[in-house]
Amino acid sequence: MLQEKTIEKLETMRLKGMAEYLRRWLAEPAQQRLSPMELIGLITDAEWMHRENRRLTTRLRTARLRHATATLEDVDYANPRIIERQLVLQLQSSVWIQQSQNLVITGPTGVGKSYLACAFGQKACRDGLSVTYRRASRLFEELAQARADGTLPSVMRRLARTRLLIIDDFGLEVLNAADRKAFLEVMEDRYAVGSTLVTSQLPIDGWHAVIGEATIADAILDRLLHNAHRLPLDGPSIRKTKGSLTRS
Repeated sequence: MLQEKTIEKLETMRLKGMAEYLRRWLAEPAQQRLSPMELIGLITDAEWMHRENRRLTTRLRTARLRHATATLEDVDYANPRIIERQLVLQLQSSVWIQQSQNLVITGPTGVGKSYLACAFGQKACRDGLSVTYRRASRLFEELAQARADGTLPSVMRRLARTRLLIIDDFGLEVLNAADRKAFLEVMEDRYAVGSTLVTSQLPIDGWHAVIGEATIADAILDRLLHNAHRLPLDGPSIRKTKGSLTRS
């Protein structure tokens, strides 16, 4: 009876990790040979892990990754495509995000750009960093809507605060004047304080034409590229080789 009351008190205090571990411990007589200090250590670890998992779940939900289960550990290097494995392994630690560096992933459709971007995002979430994923078209739609309803300052603050902003499929459409200005503001706010990961089918030397006005294009690309890692992909479309199992 006393044991159940203790567990109820732990749950009331929102110490659910401790409560769950204590419940399991009581159900396994062999585990009850632990010393008091060993038990305290284990239930403390259980609570810490419970809270870390809950924070990770929140970060992943907030990130809204297109490929929610993508991981760098599952990247297929055996597929017949060109991918710089050493660079991927180098960036796997998320140190580049902690140092506010950027990453540009380019290559033809279907070679795994979006999957790889989401895998980097998932790893950043596991490393305790905030992530925001947007397809480029959706990002500009969101910014346009925010301008219309007066919420642009709060949207811009949210984008500026995220440690890793992923802009997927950039370059599919030529930017209009409002999009150019918004893109410049986003990059200006994030310069040297956050990391931006951009994927594109276009090689970087084709981005000026997509952005449009030369002066603004120079300003955007200067802020994005000067400290950016570049990860070009090449090879056949994974969609054609794996069908419904594609990582696009």
